[in-house]
Amino acid sequence: MKNQREIFGWGMYDWANSAFSTIVVTTFLGPYLTALAEASGGVVNLFGYPLEGAGFYPLCVSISVGLQVFVLPILGAIADYSHLKKRLMLTFAYIGAIATVLLFLVTSDLILLGGLLFIIANLSFGAALVFYNAFLPDIAGPNERDSVSSKGFALGYVGGGLALLLTLAVLWWVSEENRGLAIRLSLAGAGLWWLVFTFLFPQRRLVQRDPVHQLPHGETYLSHSFKQLGRTIKELFYKYPTTLRFLIAYLIYNDGIQTINTVATIFASSELGLSTSTLVQVVLMIQFVAALGAMFFNFLAGRLGAKKAIMLSLVVWSGLVIYAYGFLYTATQFWILAAFLAMVLGGSQALSRSLFSQMIPKNRESEYFSLYEISERGTSWLGPVVFALALQLTGAQRISIVMLIIFFVVGLILLALTDVKKAITEAGNELPAVV
Repeated sequence: MKNQREIFGWGMYDWANSAFSTIVVTTFLGPYLTALAEASGGVVNLFGYPLEGAGFYPLCVSISVGLQVFVLPILGAIADYSHLKKRLMLTFAYIGAIATVLLFLVTSDLILLGGLLFIIANLSFGAALVFYNAFLPDIAGPNERDSVSSKGFALGYVGGGLALLLTLAVLWWVSEENRGLAIRLSLAGAGLWWLVFTFLFPQRRLVQRDPVHQLPHGETYLSHSFKQLGRTIKELFYKYPTTLRFLIAYLIYNDGIQTINTVATIFASSELGLSTSTLVQVVLMIQFVAALGAMFFNFLAGRLGAKKAIMLSLVVWSGLVIYAYGFLYTATQFWILAAFLAMVLGGSQALSRSLFSQMIPKNRESEYFSLYEISERGTSWLGPVVFALALQLTGAQRISIVMLIIFFVVGLILLALTDVKKAITEAGNELPAVV
C-alpha cells in the first residue's frame, strides 16, 4: 500500500467534515431556524415575501444543491488541468468551516443570515468533497481502494459521532433558558471541528500531484472547464457506457438510501411516538455502527468483490423497508432496524465510491467525481417525491416507506447488468485481484 501517513491524513478529512453533516445538517440547524421563525410569527420575510418558517431551511438546502450542480463540474475540470486540487479542497473546506462557525451569530433577527451562511457552507462542503474523492486513486492502488475508501467512511462516522456526543454533553449541562445559546455554540463547534482537523491532517499530509493535462493555448480555466464538461458527458455516453450504467444504478439506489435516512426519524416520531431525545440517541448509535459496517463490507468486498458486496447491501435495504412496512411497531424494533440500517449504510456508500474510482480514466478524477457528486445531489429529490406522492394518495406512511423498495430493486438490477471488469478495462485501468 502507498504512503500510510498520507492515507490517514486523507481519511481524517472525513472525520473533520462529518461534524457539519451530523450536527448542522442532520440534527440541529433545521429545527433551530424553524423555531426562530415560529418565535417571530411563523414566517420569514424573504425580501418582502412572507415564507412559511418550516419551509425556510428546506429552501436553503435546495438553493445550495442547485448551486452545486452548476459549480462542481467547473471546479472538477479546473483541478484536473492545474496544480490546484489540494488547494481548492482546502480552500472550500475552510470557507465552509468558517461559515459554520459564524452560525453562532444567528438569532431571531438574523434568520436570513443563517440561511445564507448555510448555503455557503453546504456548497463548500460539496465542492471540497469532489477534490477529496478525487485523491483516492492518487493514494491507493486498485487492490487497496476498497479498504482505503471504507476506512475513510469509518473515520467519518466515528468523527461525526464523537462530535455529536460532545454536543449532547454540552446541551445536557445547559439549563432550558440557555438552550438557544447552547445550540449556537454547538453549531459553531461543528465548524471549529471541521476547521481544526482539516488543518491538522489533510493540509499537512496530502501531497499535490502534477497534472498530466495542460491548459490549451488561448483558453482560461473557466472557458475550458465548460468545454471539457460537454466533452466528458459525451465521452461517458459513447466511450464509457458501462461506467455510465453504474453511475445511473448508483444514483437510483443511493436516492433510496438518502430518502430513508431523511424519513426514518419522521416515521419513528409520528408512527411510533418516539421522543426527540430517543431519536438523537438513535442517530448517535448509527454513527458508530455505520463505521463498523463500512469495515465489515470492506471484508466482504475482499472475498466477493465490491459489486457483489454492494448488491448484498441492496438486498438488505430492500428487507429493511419490508420490515418497516409489516413488522415495525415498537421502540425496540426501531432500534434493531436502525442498527441494521447503519451496517449497510457505511458499506454501500464506501464501496460505491471505490468501485466508481476504478471505472474512470486516470488523471480525470476530479472531473468525473464532480459528476458523481452533482448527479447524486441533482436526483436527490426523486425519493422524497415518491414518498410524498404515495403518502398523499394513501395517507399511510407505511405504504410510502415500502414504495421506496423500487429504488433498491431497480438499482440492484442495473448493477447486476453492469460488467465491472469491462468498465475498468474500458477506462484503461488495472483490474484488482477481486472484482
